[in-house]
Amino acid sequence: MTRPRIGVALGGGSARGWAHIGVLEALADLGLAPDVVAGTSIGALVGAAYVTDRLRELRVWAEAVTWRNVATLLDLRLTRGGLIDGARIETLLADRGIACDIERSPMPFAAVAADIESGAEVWLRSGPIQRAVRASIGLPGIFKPVQVDGQWLLDGGLVNPVPVSTCRALGADVVIAIDINSSRLWPTEAAPGPPTPWHSVMGRLLLARSRGPASFVTMAKAVTIMQVQITKARLVHEPADVVLVPNLGNVGPFQFDRARAAIAAGRAAVERSREALAALQVA
Repeated sequence: MTRPRIGVALGGGSARGWAHIGVLEALADLGLAPDVVAGTSIGALVGAAYVTDRLRELRVWAEAVTWRNVATLLDLRLTRGGLIDGARIETLLADRGIACDIERSPMPFAAVAADIESGAEVWLRSGPIQRAVRASIGLPGIFKPVQVDGQWLLDGGLVNPVPVSTCRALGADVVIAIDINSSRLWPTEAAPGPPTPWHSVMGRLLLARSRGPASFVTMAKAVTIMQVQITKARLVHEPADVVLVPNLGNVGPFQFDRARAAIAAGRAAVERSREALAALQVA
């Protein structure tokens, strides 16, 4: 019996997206390496590393990252549409070999973005993969929108946070969805390890203390809440065959320096669902 074509829908969720690395590695260990990849926001970034065979390089970088490294990526500019231009992220990807034209990738891949004018969902399936990732991670008000083929694009989490439908359209017979936002939205107390973003370089740049929540935090929380609700609604109407929900309650959306914890959570989510995942091989 021929194994069905497996698609993975890698959801958005900022730093929590490092969990996707653990999921993809653990799936490969089970003989369930995906044949189709669709990603939103950080899911698009990790997915791009996977399809270009640079997942290991991304993991090594992520596990060693510090907030000093993160700060170097924040090309802050008082520019129209956002605080951060985002060009340095494309450079980061290219420097790690995550660079090719999507149509030349060895397997179907799409990054999900949103058209700022029409609100339409956009699947980026051609052109430089690093530019597609940059468009997909464009958090509103933070990153400057990216123009691709005449469209100004923002974060795909605004329209399809966990792109199951995209995977099926790309030819997947069965779809594994990775939802990284359905555990606790925000840590209730400081996680162990390095200082949290509120006391980091990024915190000093963007999250200045006030009598109430800083504007950046408020905006990010609002977008996350919206993405969770959209995910719930879309998974009802566009269900995945298996939904993995890594336990990321102690990893905040901006704690990019907690990759090891997030990756471990991704691996653990696969382990908890071994029986359901095994059934996919004979679906």
